[in-house]
Amino acid sequence: MSVEKVKKYLGKYNMDNRIINFTTSSATVELAAQALGCEESRIAKSLSFKLSNGYILIITAGDVKIDNVKYRKEFGEKAHMLAFDEVEEKIGHPVGGVCPFAVNVGVKIYLDESLKRFKTVFPACGETNNAIELTIEELENITDFIKWVDVCKLKEVTNL
Repeated sequence: MSVEKVKKYLGKYNMDNRIINFTTSSATVELAAQALGCEESRIAKSLSFKLSNGYILIITAGDVKIDNVKYRKEFGEKAHMLAFDEVEEKIGHPVGGVCPFAVNVGVKIYLDESLKRFKTVFPACGETNNAIELTIEELENITDFIKWVDVCKLKEVTNL
């Protein structure tokens, strides 16, 4: 079970007791922000991609989306998000619970610069109804990330 792997992983850092469980779903940025009572931008969403040489996770702020030009410049190829039914097998966590902890061997993790504007952020913890609050320094210290990248842009807001 994904959450058990995450609890064991976070236990190495004495943080397993900091997981916040919800009675409602936190599977999307919007739902997680509602459950936590915070801005959507502070949700650390985990985006899963396939590269020609493997799989990656990019952890971004909740109010941004991938900028295809920046992504191609950083990774040398077009962005190919994993299909919904591929995520759990390839990354190690179900959609809505994907996080940068206890991922499958070989999955490379990148942190996006969009997170750096916050004191704390909330990544999921392996299930569709949990999260953990971490400072950016804590996120860096407990995540086996490759490097910081700048591959996002703010979502466009449209008024209908």
